[in-house]
Amino acid sequence: MQLDEKHRQYWRTNRVVIAVLLVIWFAVTFGVSYFARLLSFDFFGWPFSFWMGAQGALVVYGLIIGFYAWYMNRLDIEHGVEERD
Repeated sequence: MQLDEKHRQYWRTNRVVIAVLLVIWFAVTFGVSYFARLLSFDFFGWPFSFWMGAQGALVVYGLIIGFYAWYMNRLDIEHGVEERD
């Protein structure tokens, strides 16, 4: 099956968005644990590195998922491949 230019652009954009979100995921997952000693200040009575590792990372993961779903719905509509009810 040959893809036309519109489909190539759709998948190219999809791959770029996934790559950017994976870089953010990597930075949150490994960056906080790697720099945990440098992030040692109190945040609402808890060490910031602990809070970011335990709670903040989960918030960022949820935001990544929400952004991806929102953006891909918008991209699907733009390229005419949205799901129909």
